[in-house]
Amino acid sequence: MIKDKTIWECSSCGFTQKKWAGSCQSCLTWNSFFEKIQIDEKAKRFEAKKTDARPVRLKDVKMSNFKRLETNFRSFDRLLGGGITKGSLILIGGAPGIGKSTLLLQLSNTFALQNKKVLYISAEESLEQTSLRAQRIGIDNENIFLFSETNFSAIKLQIDQIKPDILIVDSIQIIYKPEIGASPGSVVQVRELTTEFMHISKGYGISTFLIGHVTKTGEIAGPRVLEHIVDVVLDFEGEKQNGFRLLRSVKNRFGPTDDIALFQMSEKGLKEIANPSAVFLEKRNKNLSGSIIAATIEGIRAILIEVQALVAASGFSMPTRKCAGLDQNRLALLLAVLEKKVRFHLKDLDVFVSVAGGMKIKEPAIDLAILLAIASSFSNRCLDSNTLAIGEIGLSGEIRAVTRIESRIKEAINMGFENIILPKQNLKEITNSIKQKINLIPIDLVDEAIERLS
Repeated sequence: MIKDKTIWECSSCGFTQKKWAGSCQSCLTWNSFFEKIQIDEKAKRFEAKKTDARPVRLKDVKMSNFKRLETNFRSFDRLLGGGITKGSLILIGGAPGIGKSTLLLQLSNTFALQNKKVLYISAEESLEQTSLRAQRIGIDNENIFLFSETNFSAIKLQIDQIKPDILIVDSIQIIYKPEIGASPGSVVQVRELTTEFMHISKGYGISTFLIGHVTKTGEIAGPRVLEHIVDVVLDFEGEKQNGFRLLRSVKNRFGPTDDIALFQMSEKGLKEIANPSAVFLEKRNKNLSGSIIAATIEGIRAILIEVQALVAASGFSMPTRKCAGLDQNRLALLLAVLEKKVRFHLKDLDVFVSVAGGMKIKEPAIDLAILLAIASSFSNRCLDSNTLAIGEIGLSGEIRAVTRIESRIKEAINMGFENIILPKQNLKEITNSIKQKINLIPIDLVDEAIERLS
């Protein structure tokens, strides 16, 4: 046998060389080289037969073949820009047990009810295991075909025979291509197989879903080029304890990005949550110190969340600062502002901050709510339960303007709030009709916000 030829390729710029190196001499990126096997003629990728192609003027492109397939989940359709596009390649990543297989089984049932053939490749589970899950969530349709296989050649043979409209691969890290001398899940196998499924998806017009494993940091396992090959990248987030699941759009060639769809896990599968604000505030206890309501933007919608803080005496020489659902560095910045500008002595106290419901918030518009929650717990004074806080905190203690202020205010009005503490700079963006529906409390500095605590 002829030994496979291996090369090392940079995952950032694509530069190749014969030996591994710590940094790429082309783009100077560290630890970016991965081993790649040069594929011979026998292991060529699948490519659909193409007719004679020629360049077409932009104005002459016909959109008749551009069709979308809708699901029963309205938020999921909105996440993808109006439905699943024919021939698209969608990558879904998430922690083990978060509900990726359950979601795709429910989507399979939706497609099957529309007389679409669905081929579900169950590479990690046996047919009996997948069938038991389908029975538990009430799925039984003759248009769904289950196939437990890890060999790509056998999978490709079944695709040619069944000719499905929807293809689901669970998961891409378990499938392997025999012609490649690398173990399943390796960088070489994952990259090559994703490219194969991309050619199948585009060549046959099959809408394909790939389930991907994630690393300890929460990123999809495999080379970064994997996310560049696919059309859509969706991240499945959430805490197993509270049952909420957040599907976030990271990349979408057919619609908006940074949008979300919220679900709740139950015995019968995932249920769509139409009003996230009502769900997050449902178990809220009013008039308690250390609890503040904030308005955040996730995708195209505003969501009201509860920010909780606890300030307690520390039993150690080094006080604890921990947060859940927030950026640790942002918390350190806000504590420094409280120490410097408001004269709160927090250096010897433990500080814990959390977003109730398991949401992960990155935008700085909830800075004011975090700061008020900490001040409320420290002074044992609470904010009025009908008051909501919005604003970004600057290093000088100023309250900075936030984006899409009217969307946040409208959501607060819909949920029955009467007062809103907001940056004074945002007042000019608010129409008179909105001002008449709710009491606006504009502020410039952190000190003014602290005075609102009763």
